[in-house]
Amino acid sequence: MRAILRLMIGELNSSHSGITAPPAAAAAGGSGGRGSGVGQLGITFDRVTYESSGKLKVTEVLPHSPADLAKIQPGEELRSVDGISAGSHVNLDELLEHKAGKRVVLDISGRSVTVQPVASLAEQIYRKWVEDNRAYVARISDNRLGYVHIRDMSEGSLTQLYQDLDSQNRARQGVVIDIRNNNGGFVNAYALDVLTRRPYLTMTDRGGPAESARTALGQRSLELPTILVVNQHSLSDAEDFTEGYRTLKLGKVVGEPTAGWIIYTGSVSLIDGTSMRMPETQITGADGKNMENNPRPVDIAVTRPIGESYTGKDSQLDAAAKELLAEIDKK
Repeated sequence: MRAILRLMIGELNSSHSGITAPPAAAAAGGSGGRGSGVGQLGITFDRVTYESSGKLKVTEVLPHSPADLAKIQPGEELRSVDGISAGSHVNLDELLEHKAGKRVVLDISGRSVTVQPVASLAEQIYRKWVEDNRAYVARISDNRLGYVHIRDMSEGSLTQLYQDLDSQNRARQGVVIDIRNNNGGFVNAYALDVLTRRPYLTMTDRGGPAESARTALGQRSLELPTILVVNQHSLSDAEDFTEGYRTLKLGKVVGEPTAGWIIYTGSVSLIDGTSMRMPETQITGADGKNMENNPRPVDIAVTRPIGESYTGKDSQLDAAAKELLAEIDKK
C-alpha cells in the first residue's frame, strides 16, 4: 500500500511530499547499534601512490578525527588494521566494518597506533570544507573579503552564522554569503535581518576605536557589502532567502538557479502509523507568482565543471569575489 501511495504522491510533482513507514516497520528492516557500519578514521590517501604501488600513503588528516587524535601525519603509510595487511587487493572499508566505537590497532609506518574509529565524520568534513572555502576567498581577494556558509535554515545554523560573522568577517570589506546545498528550514527572515540593517550612528569610547552603534549596543548587524552564491541544490527556505535577498536588493546572486522546491506541507497519520506529508501552504514571491517548481534566478550564471572540486578551484566563488570586489572598488 505504501508503494502505491508513493506512486500517487509522485504524480503530484509537489516538493516536500512523501510517505514514511511507521517506526516498527522501519526498524524491522534495518540494524544498528554500537560498532555497526564502517568505522571512519579521517585519512585521505595519495591516489598516484596507491595506483602505482598499492601503498596507502597518507596525504591529509581531517582535523578532530580519530587519526588526528592519534597524531597520524601526512607522509606516513597505513600498513595494517588489527594485524591484517592493507594495500592493493584489500578493501579498507571491509577491514573497518563494524569497527565504529571499537578499539582498533593500526600499523602506521612501522609503529603501532591505537584509534577508535567513529560512525560518521560528516560534521568534521563539513567544517573543514567551510574553513577551506574561507581561506580560498581570502586568498583570491587578497584578504579583502570574508566568507560564510549557511548549512541549512535551522536555529543552530543561524547561531553559527552569528558566530562566523563575529569571529572574522567584520574586519573585511565585504562578505561572500554561500547557501549552496542548503536544504531549508525556517529562519530565512532572521538571517536576512542581519544583512539588511544599515549603520546610522557611530560610537567612540574615550581612547577606543569607533564602531557602529548597532554593534556597540549588541544588535546583530553585518553592515557590509555582500554577494550571494546559490546552486541547484539550494532548496526550500534557502530559496525564500534568495528571493528576499534579491527583492531587498542586498546584492547580486551568483551560481545556478535554485531548485524550485518551495512549498509548506502538513503531516497526517494513517491507521497503521504511516506518516504522509502533503502540500498545505503555497508560497508566492514579491511578484505574486507561485515559487513551487519555479527556481529563483541568478544575476551571474556560473555552473561548476564536473570534477572541478578535485582541482582546488571554485569558479562560483571566483565569480562572486570578482563581482563583489568590483562593486566595492566602484563605491
